[in-house]
Amino acid sequence: MKLNEFLNIKYPIIQGGMANIATGEFAAAVSNAGGLGLIASGGFDAERIREEINKCRALTDKPFGVNLMLMNPDVDNIAKMLVEEKVDVITTGAGSPEKYVADWKAVGTKVIPVVSGVALAKRMEKMGVDAVIAEGGESGGHVGEMTTMALVPMVVDAVDIPVIAAGGIADGRQMVAAMALGAIGIQIGTCLLVAEECPIHENYKLAVIKAKDNGTVVTGRSSGAPVRVIKNNMSREYLKLEGQNVPREELEQLTLGSLRKAVLDGDTKNGSLMAGQVCGLVGEIKPVAEILDKLYNDAKAELEKLYTQSI
Repeated sequence: MKLNEFLNIKYPIIQGGMANIATGEFAAAVSNAGGLGLIASGGFDAERIREEINKCRALTDKPFGVNLMLMNPDVDNIAKMLVEEKVDVITTGAGSPEKYVADWKAVGTKVIPVVSGVALAKRMEKMGVDAVIAEGGESGGHVGEMTTMALVPMVVDAVDIPVIAAGGIADGRQMVAAMALGAIGIQIGTCLLVAEECPIHENYKLAVIKAKDNGTVVTGRSSGAPVRVIKNNMSREYLKLEGQNVPREELEQLTLGSLRKAVLDGDTKNGSLMAGQVCGLVGEIKPVAEILDKLYNDAKAELEKLYTQSI
């Protein structure tokens, strides 16, 4: 079974749950374009997320979901609200959804946690989740250590539930590679940052387009909270202070509100420009429908080319 059949969508593609970016309107745009749009919970409380769900429902009749960061201070109320709203899909990260899974599944919601290792994937399977997203460290934002190429086949071999690949996927070649590793579909984020409908500042979009193959860096490894961002003044200062073993509290002051600076203000020098390594493959601002259509059709073309080749 492919992801599009599993979720009743056109393309086997999920939009990543990008904090402070993935609004109800953007999730609806992705779902209308044939993918699975996700609303990011970020630092929002339950009622704010309910508002975004209502906005999304007003704009699409297609399936969509919510990405719940389990470190959210209002997580219990959000989890209860998601039962009431009976959303199609819930993806989770930064914690264990164990105490919520049964209630979510009881109302027909598909539960798909993001995992960064085999042990976590096995643990999620035992909880009764429907699938997992194996996300490699090439991705933007909060990252793990394993690469997608290594992680996905290991997770596929370790569990009996469907696996979705994420991290380092922005074109048809990478989509085919993910499927060859055993994934039923993909989750993408960086290439959607430059969608016309993506609600980030144009400066942020242009920074993604301008970034090259070595344009990102991971900050926060020393504090156990690694985040991949586009290189800028803020990231360079952060790494410098990290190298000096500055206390975590001081490092957090440097990044306080930095994502909002990037998303809303377009501050490309001091903002946190979260993006994956594939930003070097992202070349222009386009409607989300064109991005998804090209990704899918390029993957089909690459697959046909492979059929004519031998190893």
